[in-house]
Amino acid sequence: MEKRIASVLIIIRNLNSVPKVNQILSAHGSAIRGRLGLPMPERDISVISLVLEATTDELGSLTGQLGRIQGVEVKSVMSKLSGNEKEE
Repeated sequence: MEKRIASVLIIIRNLNSVPKVNQILSAHGSAIRGRLGLPMPERDISVISLVLEATTDELGSLTGQLGRIQGVEVKSVMSKLSGNEKEE
């Protein structure tokens, strides 16, 4: 299965869930190309933005696991281009 570029936005509303989120992200670390974490204590949330190079199955596994955590919202988008393909 081909790997494509994807982006994932994670909003953590229950800060007690952060260790579980980090555990899942570590397990999928080989697909993660970039990660930006933004704590927002004034709103009692944290936001994590990821850039991945992954298959659709890998993306689905990651977002599915994260989406089952209480107090965590996840949205993802996947490019139509594969990681080694160039648009003409």
